Amino acid sequence: MASAPLRSADEGGTILGHPKGLFILFFAEMWERFSYYGMRALLILYLTKHWLFSDGEAGVIYGAYTALVYITPVLGGYLADRYLGQRKAVLYGAVLLTFGHALMGFEGDGGQDPAALSLFWLALAFIIVGSGFLKANISVIVGSLYPRTDKRRDPAYTIFYMGINLGAFLGSLLCGYIGETYGWSYGFGLAGFGMLLGLVVFVIGKPLLMGRGEPPAVLRKGLEWTLYGVGLLAVLACWWMVQNQSVVGTLLGVFGGILVLYVLGTAVIKLPAEDRDRIFAAMFLIVTSIVFWALFEQAGNSLSLFTDRHVDRVIFGWEMPASMFQSLNAAYIFLLAPLFAWAWTALGRRNAEPSAPFKFGLGVIQVGLGFLVLVWGAQATGAGVPVPVLFIFLIYLLHTTGELCLSPVGLSAMNRLAPAHMASLIMGTWFFASATGNFAAGLISAAAGGEGLEGESAGRDLVLSVYSNVGWYAIGIGVVVLVVSPLIKRLMHLDTLQDAATVDHAMLGEDELAEAIGAGIHPGVKRP
Repeated sequence: MASAPLRSADEGGTILGHPKGLFILFFAEMWERFSYYGMRALLILYLTKHWLFSDGEAGVIYGAYTALVYITPVLGGYLADRYLGQRKAVLYGAVLLTFGHALMGFEGDGGQDPAALSLFWLALAFIIVGSGFLKANISVIVGSLYPRTDKRRDPAYTIFYMGINLGAFLGSLLCGYIGETYGWSYGFGLAGFGMLLGLVVFVIGKPLLMGRGEPPAVLRKGLEWTLYGVGLLAVLACWWMVQNQSVVGTLLGVFGGILVLYVLGTAVIKLPAEDRDRIFAAMFLIVTSIVFWALFEQAGNSLSLFTDRHVDRVIFGWEMPASMFQSLNAAYIFLLAPLFAWAWTALGRRNAEPSAPFKFGLGVIQVGLGFLVLVWGAQATGAGVPVPVLFIFLIYLLHTTGELCLSPVGLSAMNRLAPAHMASLIMGTWFFASATGNFAAGLISAAAGGEGLEGESAGRDLVLSVYSNVGWYAIGIGVVVLVVSPLIKRLMHLDTLQDAATVDHAMLGEDELAEAIGAGIHPGVKRP
């Protein structure tokens, strides 16, 4: 039996020319990002100062946690596409997240108390799986508010993207300050309150979504509750994995290898020559992105510890808590993203815009240069002297400009290069690479933490040594990417690309159509 056609999302009313449902999603996502980044700002400090893990142990735990956050959207996206629909999946994810953040407020007495630590692992597991259900699907609902040919789609994703960064900025700033000043439970509690507000906004605003994101078929109550049970089983699995970080590394290695081989095999065996070449180009960009994220994600890990211990954080007579510096990335995004968008457009009009591979090379070079600038600043001030805070502002600046050259460009490239029937698979591979980069970031942080070092000076020297090495490696890799970028650009066959909006949807099967719509992620959406 055919379902009734959806009513226009504009029938619920508009604000600034956009459906009101967009702003429901804006505020729901803003508060979710507030809670996620607020908790993230405190996590590495919490692990080392409260639970008394060594720097090396804390780095690997942090890396495993953030890697799992990028793996679980595979489950959340699949269950939403096949059974739950995006709205129910987002709602369930928000409930799990709210519960997880509430558990983070119970800090116990610290140390290595097994009972209290078990509760902490459970809190992380709820947040991991909740993020998987929510982040995999809320962006899809944004796109579903508009016809694919609607010119408001790009501005809509830009508005949505501003909500993401506003939440990230305020969460890092406020939760970081509250947590370090008044106590961990207060900072985590504020993050949890933000998530609760996001849940309330999403529930109240359901009518304004005008039926978007509902299950693709009639969903029986028994099946629905079974799927929620699958989510709870995933929580238990993540509870175990986040305590056994080596398992996460094995999981990434095994499944990552299988995924890459499957994608390449499909490209070689089933695709025509040009589509095959585009897949090769996409895989090159995906592998390059792992290097970038491995270095970029030091922000919430070893860089936060370095800022806490070795940086003069006094600004106008006030010592700024180390966690608050993580808000700089979102602040720079606000300031610089419009400039980058204008620059690429202006260069494009002159046929001088760099190719996506060239931008990737620039991004990797900048993330490496950021570490070298910090190393040079620390060396210039001399041993035993706190590093001027200016160099923390500079490393975040260079890492953000690098991100703007790589992250939105990568999302756009994945969407352009993948054939319609492989769109979700390629986008999933892109995010799987982000998970791998996050886990690698934990290993780099563990190396910077060292074991058995005596004295603050030895710890500082080790961090600077690691930062110098990864910085030079990144610059070298970035230069190689710049050199081979003309070859990768030729593999992209940009001159024969067809606009996906011209594809006759009637010629696609239900699964292919769902994949095509699900992959409609605007390049302005920031990485979660």
